[in-house]
This record gives sequence, structure tokens and C-alpha cells, in this order.
Amino acid sequence: MAASDDDSNVLLVDIARGSRDAFDRFYELHAGLAFGVVLRVVRDRALAEDILQDVFVKVWRSAGQFDRNRSAATTWLVTIARNAAIDNVRRSQRRVMTTQINEWNGGNDKSSEDEMMITDDKRVLAICLDELEGKQRWAVGKAYLEGFTYQELAVAMDAPLNTVRSWLRRSLHRLRLCLEERQL
Repeated sequence: MAASDDDSNVLLVDIARGSRDAFDRFYELHAGLAFGVVLRVVRDRALAEDILQDVFVKVWRSAGQFDRNRSAATTWLVTIARNAAIDNVRRSQRRVMTTQINEWNGGNDKSSEDEMMITDDKRVLAICLDELEGKQRWAVGKAYLEGFTYQELAVAMDAPLNTVRSWLRRSLHRLRLCLEERQL
């Protein structure tokens, strides 16, 4: 049974006041929608179920921040679900990148030829990173090696969130072009 946006907005107000019944009803009405959003991003049913739980924990904790003048309840929920799924994907990508970098830095079973190639790859990567401007280079390192979120970077850099996103997107594009030129 579908609820109107007005009904969902009222449920969020009640959730903000601590109503467990309102939360249960909101979940019943919108879990399918949120699950679908998450599943489209992560493409793994079990992982999507875990993320869905986190999404609704955030709904419970953040319902007081919902502003019906800015968006409908379903839009707010979809945004939370999408961001949670994307954050999960980014964390996974960071783990893969960190593992690869750690493999470059370690591993005793590599031949001397492998070691030379890895050293050369690291040198090329360092050259390409050095071609980025200071703030952008710092942001790329923090985001992809240390796991900072866009929001954390925006706060640390005292810059608007969308500006940080643009910096990272352009920086990664320039980094990719540089690495392709050097065939890394």
C-alpha cells in the first residue's frame, strides 16, 4: 500500500520525535524503494541488504534533519540510500587500491625484473601525482589512500562539497591521462 508524500513527511516528523510505530510504517512503505536504489549501485543482494539496514539506521537518527520544504520524504530517503551505496563502493575501491599499493611496496616473492617494473610504475605514478596542483594532489591522496569521504575533505579543505567533488573528478581525469601517456 503506497503512501502519499504528505503521509511520509508526517511519518518522518513522528520518527524524529521517537515514534517506533512511525518508523516501522515508514520502513514498511519505503524499504523496497531504498533496497532497489542500493541494489542498482552495489549489484550484490546480500551487500544491498546490509546497506539497507544502515540506511534505515540513518533515517532513525537523522529524521529530525528532514526538511519537507527542501524535498519530499521519498527523495530524502533515496538520497540517503544512494549515498550509502556509493560510499560502500568507494570504500571497496579504496581497499583494492590500498592493497595494490601495499603489494607494490612489499611482497618478497618478486623477481628482480618485477621489482624494477614496480619501481618504475611507482616513479611514473609519483611523477603524475606531482603534476597535480597542491590541493588536488592532497585531496586525491586523502580520498583514495586514506579513505576520506567527500564531506570530510570539504570540511578539511574548508571548501564547498561540490567543489571538492569537481577537484577530485578533474584530478583523476588528469592523472589517468598522464598515466596513459606513460603507459602505466
